[in-house]
Amino acid sequence: MRVVGAVRLWDAFSERTGVLTCDPVTGVFSDAVADDEVLDADGCVITPGLVNAHHHLLQSAFRTLPGTRGVPMREWLGVMGAAYRRTGITPELAGAAASVGLAESLLRGVTTVADHQLTWLGSSVSADLEVAGAVASAARALGARLVFVRGSAGDDPARAAESAAALVTALPDVQVAVGPAGVHSDSKETFAALAEVATEYGLRRRTQANEQVDVEIAEERYGRRPLDLLEEWGWLAPDVTLAHLCGITGPEVRRVADAGVSVTHAPGCDLPMGWGVAPMAALADAGVAVGLGTSGGGSNDAGHLLADARLAMQVAPLAGRAVAAREVLSWATAGSAAGLGRAELGSLAVGAAADFACWDVGGVADAGVADPVAGLLWADPGRRPRHVVVGGRVVVRDYRLVTADDVEIARNLRRLL
Repeated sequence: MRVVGAVRLWDAFSERTGVLTCDPVTGVFSDAVADDEVLDADGCVITPGLVNAHHHLLQSAFRTLPGTRGVPMREWLGVMGAAYRRTGITPELAGAAASVGLAESLLRGVTTVADHQLTWLGSSVSADLEVAGAVASAARALGARLVFVRGSAGDDPARAAESAAALVTALPDVQVAVGPAGVHSDSKETFAALAEVATEYGLRRRTQANEQVDVEIAEERYGRRPLDLLEEWGWLAPDVTLAHLCGITGPEVRRVADAGVSVTHAPGCDLPMGWGVAPMAALADAGVAVGLGTSGGGSNDAGHLLADARLAMQVAPLAGRAVAAREVLSWATAGSAAGLGRAELGSLAVGAAADFACWDVGGVADAGVADPVAGLLWADPGRRPRHVVVGGRVVVRDYRLVTADDVEIARNLRRLL
C-alpha cells in the first residue's frame, strides 16, 4: 500500500513530507515500492496510530450513570459495582461493550487499546476465559490491536493467578498483562501471585496508583503511602506501568524515575471527576516514559484519546510546566507503546508496525493554523481521522469503519442493556 498526496508525516522523532509505504503481508512499514493499493491522504497530517495505554472497555456499557459524576472516588466505586451486579457481566455483554469501545477508538485514530479488565462476576476460570475471549473476538473482528490486562479488584489471589496464566494460552494472538486495581483493593498476596505469573510468562505488570481512594485507603489500612507499599511488594520495577498518579509528590517522582517505572496519564478521567491533576511534565523531565490513556467510560465517557491529549496539554501548566503539542503526541504514541513493551508501535519507521492515522487539516477548523502538527491538538477538539490503518490493513476509510457497521454495534449493546 502506498499513501500519497501532499502529506506531512509526523512522529515523535521526525517530521517530513513524502510517500508512506507499508507491506500488506508483513504489516510493517517498508522502503520498498508498492503498487497494489493507493490510499489518498492529500492535505493530511499522518501520525502513528494512537496507543490507548489505559482503558476499561467494559465501562463503555456504563456511561453517565446517575451518581457517578462529581463524587468522591469511594462513592463512585460503589455505584459502579452495584451497576455491574445489577446488570450481570456475561461474555455477550463484555463482547458488545468491547465492540463499542474499540469501534469508537478506531474511528478516533486509536489503533491499540490496553483493556484493564477488573470485573469478573463468573464463578470459575473458564468463565473468565469466556469473558476475555469475547473481548479478543471483538478486537479481531474490528481489526484493532488489543492488549488484555488480567486485572483484579479484590479477587482471590490464587484464582487471579490461575486465570492470568490460562489467558496466556487461551489468547495466543493477544498480548496479555497482569494488573491489580491498586493497593486500595488488592492484598500483598494478590500482587505477589500475579507477579509470579508475570515472571513465568514474561508479562508486563500494570496497576493504578496514587488515585484519590488509593491514597486514602493506604493511609487508613497500612499507615503508608501507596508507593511505599508497591516498593515493598516488588512493584516498582522497569516492567511495571503505573496509571493515574494524581497524588504523587516531588520525592515520589524521583522514586518512580529511579525505579525505571513507566506511567500512564488519564486526564479525561481524573480532571472532570475532580480527582486531581497528575504532574506528568515533572515525570517526563525526570526521565520517566509517559503514556496516555482514556480510562473507562464510567468516568471519562469517551474513548477519544486525541481529545484527552489536548486536555493534557491544556492543564499541564497547572501541574508544573507547559508542554508542547508534539510532546503530548509522543505520549499518545511512542510513550504509551514503551509502557506496553511494544517498540514496534507508536512510530513511523521502516520495520515498525504499519499502524497510522491520516488527519485532514484542510478544513475551516485548521484555516489560519501556522503549525498543522500542533493544530491537531489546539484546533478542532472533536477531530476525527479520515483514514486509519492497522498492520497495513485499512480499518477506517473516509471516516467510516471498513470492518463493521458501527450503527449495528451500538444497537447490539443497547439491546443487551
